[in-house]
Amino acid sequence: MRSKPQCGINLKLIVLFCSFFLLFTILILRSNLSSPLKTPPSSSTTISETHLSNSSDQPQVPKCPSLEVPFIPTCTKTPPSLANALIHYATTNITPQQTFKEISVSARILAKKAPCNFLVFGLGLDSLMWAALNHGGRTVFLEEDQSWIDQIKERLPNLESYHVVYDTKVHEAEKLFEHGSKEECKTVSDPRFSKCPLALKNLPGDVYDMEWDLIMVDAPTGYFDGAPGRMSAIYTAGLMGRNREEGETDVFVHDVDRVVEDKFSKAFLCEGYLREQEGRIRHFTIPSHRARLGRTFCP
Repeated sequence: MRSKPQCGINLKLIVLFCSFFLLFTILILRSNLSSPLKTPPSSSTTISETHLSNSSDQPQVPKCPSLEVPFIPTCTKTPPSLANALIHYATTNITPQQTFKEISVSARILAKKAPCNFLVFGLGLDSLMWAALNHGGRTVFLEEDQSWIDQIKERLPNLESYHVVYDTKVHEAEKLFEHGSKEECKTVSDPRFSKCPLALKNLPGDVYDMEWDLIMVDAPTGYFDGAPGRMSAIYTAGLMGRNREEGETDVFVHDVDRVVEDKFSKAFLCEGYLREQEGRIRHFTIPSHRARLGRTFCP
């Protein structure tokens, strides 16, 4: 049992505490009524407003990763094909036969389509470059000279190349051109089953089974009468493009300053499909003739 004086003191303390609490509550209410109610800006709003106010004065700075999420560093290695190409061209004084502007014509299309299926008639000093630019795709080279294939494979074993035997000669070009105007050469089909003497029928089977997105005709040799010439390569490239199930094939022909390349590319790849010429290279876009029946051989 507590004494009266102690109870009186406790009562006074309680009254004093309640009075103080009431006074504190009144002060808070008066403060809120004297100014409009504002919602504290979030951190994201503050950052956004600050950014907008300073955007005209200061360059934009990339946002940093959130500190709430652990930052995991990533490392992207140089693709092996690109690394090999850089080393190869940095350690040799031999440059591709095409000029920078000529290479750029094909490279622009390849940049849009890669990784893709890229068929190249010819195995040369620029082969590693094409394979590197088509990283992740399939790049196949067809070469007439087996000894040259062996030399390249020794230095660049990762390139996919095949030996091809041509049974034409440059001095036969005029006769072949005349034959190309016949109906059997205007019929779209698999080159293996074509009745046209210009169609190449002895390529590796995989070459016929693949739908090629790009075809480069920079071989076989064609600068003297006894050389195979590019008559069949040009015709077959166009036939492959027309015979694909759907889509289109970009075909590039180099050395169009020569009679055969000039005449055969215009006739069998068609001037109506010509997209660009830069220097000695022409770019044609051949659409599928199977996707839309009734197309004429040339538009």
